[in-house]
Amino acid sequence: MQLKIMPKKKRLSAGRVPLILFLCQMISALEVPLDPKLLEDLVQPPTITQQSPKDYIIDPRENIVIQCEAKGKPPPSFSWTRNGTHFDIDKDPLVTMKPGSGTLIINIMSEGKAETYEGVYQCTARNERGAAISNNIVIRPSRSPLWTKEKLEPMILRNGQPLVLPCRPPIGLPPPIIFWMDNSFQRLPQSERVSQGLNGDLYFSNVLPEDTREDYICYARFNHTQTIQQKQPISVKVISVDELNDTIAANLSDTEFYGAKSSRERPPTFLTPEGNASNKEELRGNVLSLECIAEGLPTPIIYWIKEDGILPINRTFYRNFKKTLQIIHVSEADSGNYQCIAKNALGAIHHTISVTVKAAPYWIMAPQNLVLSPGEDGTLICRANGNPKPRISWLTNGVPVEIAPDDPSRKIDGDTIIFSNVQERSSAVYQCNASNEYGYLLANAFVNVLAEPPRILTSANTLYQVIANRPALLDCAFFGSPLPTIEWFKGAKGSALHEDIYVLHENGTLEIPVAQKDSTGTYTCVARNKLGMAKNDVHLEIKDPTRIIKQPEYAIVQRGSTVSFECKVKHDQTLVPTVMWLKDNGELPSDERFTVDKEQLVVADVSDDDGGTYTCVANTTLDSVSASAVLSVVAPTPTPAPIYDVPNPPFDLELTNQLDKSVQLSWTPGNDNNSPITKFIIEYEDTMHQAGLWHYQAEVSGTQTTAQLKLSPYVNYSFRVMAVNGIGRSLPSQASEQYLTKAAEPDTNPTAVEGLGSEPDNLVITWKPLNGFESNGPGLQYKVSWRQKDGDDEWTSVFVANVSKYIVSGTPTFVPYLIKVQALNDAGFAPEPAVVMGHSGEDLPMVAPGNVRVNVVNSTLAEVHWDPVPLKSIRGHLQGYRIYYWKAQNSSKRNRRHIEKKILTFQGSKTHGMLPGLEPFSHYTLNVRVVNGKGEGPASPDKVFNTPEGVPSAPSSLKIVNPTLDSLTLEWDPPSHPNGILTEYTLKYQPINSTHELGPLVDLKIPANKTRWTLKNLNVSTRYKFYFYAQTSAGSGSQITEEAVTTVDEAGILPPDVGAGKAMASRQVDIATQGWFIGLMCAVALLILILLIVCFIRRNKGGKYPVKEKEDAHADPEIQPMKEDDGTFGEYSDAEDHKPLKKGSRTPSDRTVKKEDSDDSLVDYGEGVNGQFNEDGSFIGQYSGKKEKEPAEGNESSEAPSPVNAMNSFV
Repeated sequence: MQLKIMPKKKRLSAGRVPLILFLCQMISALEVPLDPKLLEDLVQPPTITQQSPKDYIIDPRENIVIQCEAKGKPPPSFSWTRNGTHFDIDKDPLVTMKPGSGTLIINIMSEGKAETYEGVYQCTARNERGAAISNNIVIRPSRSPLWTKEKLEPMILRNGQPLVLPCRPPIGLPPPIIFWMDNSFQRLPQSERVSQGLNGDLYFSNVLPEDTREDYICYARFNHTQTIQQKQPISVKVISVDELNDTIAANLSDTEFYGAKSSRERPPTFLTPEGNASNKEELRGNVLSLECIAEGLPTPIIYWIKEDGILPINRTFYRNFKKTLQIIHVSEADSGNYQCIAKNALGAIHHTISVTVKAAPYWIMAPQNLVLSPGEDGTLICRANGNPKPRISWLTNGVPVEIAPDDPSRKIDGDTIIFSNVQERSSAVYQCNASNEYGYLLANAFVNVLAEPPRILTSANTLYQVIANRPALLDCAFFGSPLPTIEWFKGAKGSALHEDIYVLHENGTLEIPVAQKDSTGTYTCVARNKLGMAKNDVHLEIKDPTRIIKQPEYAIVQRGSTVSFECKVKHDQTLVPTVMWLKDNGELPSDERFTVDKEQLVVADVSDDDGGTYTCVANTTLDSVSASAVLSVVAPTPTPAPIYDVPNPPFDLELTNQLDKSVQLSWTPGNDNNSPITKFIIEYEDTMHQAGLWHYQAEVSGTQTTAQLKLSPYVNYSFRVMAVNGIGRSLPSQASEQYLTKAAEPDTNPTAVEGLGSEPDNLVITWKPLNGFESNGPGLQYKVSWRQKDGDDEWTSVFVANVSKYIVSGTPTFVPYLIKVQALNDAGFAPEPAVVMGHSGEDLPMVAPGNVRVNVVNSTLAEVHWDPVPLKSIRGHLQGYRIYYWKAQNSSKRNRRHIEKKILTFQGSKTHGMLPGLEPFSHYTLNVRVVNGKGEGPASPDKVFNTPEGVPSAPSSLKIVNPTLDSLTLEWDPPSHPNGILTEYTLKYQPINSTHELGPLVDLKIPANKTRWTLKNLNVSTRYKFYFYAQTSAGSGSQITEEAVTTVDEAGILPPDVGAGKAMASRQVDIATQGWFIGLMCAVALLILILLIVCFIRRNKGGKYPVKEKEDAHADPEIQPMKEDDGTFGEYSDAEDHKPLKKGSRTPSDRTVKKEDSDDSLVDYGEGVNGQFNEDGSFIGQYSGKKEKEPAEGNESSEAPSPVNAMNSFV
């Protein structure tokens, strides 16, 4: 089998990272440890460790060095090929190979040329176990050719024109770096208007006069040869239109000057790339660079977008004033269409670049070395991807596998080589080649067949010293083939250590996450495989941590005084600490005023310069601690008053007398800050089960500094102490050292044990599990036991992990069970648990209640009786009985909707119940069902019963219509719920006089088939109140009441049409608030407004008229009074071609309206105003005053009337 590590790997926390330095060289199935003693005996195929790059560009001025380093046992020999054929270095005096290496050195500095040694080289490293090969290394000398000579004519441009200065550098190897400078070797400034393209050309979106110069020079820097080549300077002159015309007239023809475009503002056009679209191909992992440079005036701004996608945020960069878009680490997902947009104030254009990302081969899974023992199996896997998909080919010891010697243990399946039952002759080096048109990958992986017994490489009896409560890492570097399994033991007769407390790493290292004092001892590492066994002892000592129990304190001192800082250190007795003092993290000043003794620093004659931070550092060989305090120097001040505050936290916590279930905690009190300490509060943290949570443990008086604490088993305790005085509680102390108590059996069992079935054939047993603190030890489990209460006496038990539920299947339906749940752990069982009773799952009841009887109590209430069902047929907990009942619907209602059933549930074992809220004179059907926790049983046979008649509801409506002087007509709708057969209606009514007193009551019986009745011989102009109800044989129903008024027997009043709605509610009617009156007044006002406008128009055409003439012409009022004969309002006459009403119609000659003739004259609604004179002297006040109630048409004057004033008269 393939070598692998048996123990499960554990992840180290961040705090353990520094401790990884203690781990030995990691052993894997793929590498042999580089242990000198091991390598002396162990054979290994060659492995290439260093080689030159595939594309190797050399400096022709230096010697050529082609690297090829390899390792193996025995050491490999080296050979080379050049351009596919053997390269005999012995025949070329300029070529040598480094001793013990395959690196070639070609001496061309003394003689020879680099071009002679151009070609493709490959190195082979070989020993008796196989041959490894290098990549094909292509050797090419760098080149930095000169610019071809050319004559560059000066360029003359008009202000605002675009310009491209070509660079066209010579083709070098590798390509040069391009930049533009002037004759003074100063870089030319670039901006959004002027910038260099990716091809090296210099682009001007538009030129300005300041662009005029004679030394635009393009430089090409060839880094490999450290040379710079320059192009001939280019001269550019930018002139205005006038200057250009003068130049043309003096020296040139119209066709000889450069550029003839207008310098007016213009929208953008692209200088590069050309057209509306272009294509770009890039390889995966490279930098994708897209460029758009535009000209225009004003200077265009460039924007970039990706069609149907977004630009990757963390990989997208903009260069060259956003003219270049770069995406680093490009992948296939970056393929697509990219659009650059050039925009200025006159317009915008865009160019689409279609990007295709191809990929040279890249590894998905490179083959890894295999170390196998004879007879084992293994695989080499070589998986690569690319675009297009690469082709995989295999070689053995540098020879294509198709022509290599046959190996019966080897089978090739595409990208995988499968080895089975390997032997020592199967050892070889395999090469995997993945290639496509864009490149190739070559990987060597050896198969080394070894048969080696276990060896432990860690030195025997190594001593490890670790500070308590920190991780301890014990090394056990090993090797063997087959791969050995590792076990650790503690002590001479100890059992194997398991991963519940310890962590076993893949490399054999044993980790103790929290080393305690009892972790001290000798540990044995044992390595085994089928060829043998090896073991090694290491020793572990746990030391007490170094602590500063008295720290330096913040001090404020006056100049010239003396100050001291204490630093009392407590340490392990076997370690020797060194204490040093620092000031502001540096050495103390070399001044005799600073005195350091064993536990304190004294500074005499303090000056202002002595202020700062003083740090005490205590070091041992295993740990280091420090504490700091700040010294502030002030001018002399009066002695301050004492400060009262909460105590300082206790310190120097120490655990002694450590027993299984108790420990003694001691501490040193902090400063009480001028208020005596009254008590100490002790809290604990269980870092194993509830790290970070502190719980109350105990409290002692303020005079005690020790406490005996009771402990629970299997808890990793850490304690802290708080002091309390009259001011309050101190901050908590630092946590004590951790103390892990031994495991014990649980003290308690789970609570809330229940047994309920979820299905008819199961029993679900649930409980509230113990928490980590209650478990008392590792391996918490539960013993779940059950038996039928009335069945056999044998308990059935199972042991389950730390869960809260167990399901017993295959139980009979609804059978009582006795249940108990007992906790246990690796240390033993909890006390015997209490027994609780439960039931297996329920099923639906089997029998319907019988002998259902109905007793109708009255028209709305019935009593139902039934016989109970046998208990065995219920098959569950009896919840009660449920009655379904419904009213029979007539055929029309049944067609419209389904029958609505009502449900009443009676809890428990009741055998009768009442059905309230029934409808009288109805036909009902009911059945009864028994209910358990699962649901309902079958229904009893339907039982039919009828309810007797009841009193009807009130008539649905009552309306009074067609009122006359002495009669009223009543119309009504029958009751919505007759609750029986109607026998008759009863109508009672009585008059109401003006003082709201009721008159004699008249009682009238009306046949049941009537819905209309007329009352005659009533009093004129009288209000009546009506009481109306229906009757059945069961009695009278609810009544409905209404009021109505007979019409008034006097002119000018029209009673409201009571038939159009409900009778009037108020006892006295104010006609001014009636809707019909308000609507009539609005219509009259509108007609008057129209007449006034007509008069205004005629007045403008015909001149002014005296008041008297106007009164004679328009003597009739626009609004007629109420007619005396029929009580209706007069209407405006529109017959006879709209002739005006006759003069004096129904108006007395004195032009007043008598009160008895009309109580609702419009004059009553006009606003009183003071008399006024118009501009022609006509008095108009007499027509608007309210004193004598003159008609409304008198509001006229010799002037054309204002429509606004006319309307104000009727507001």
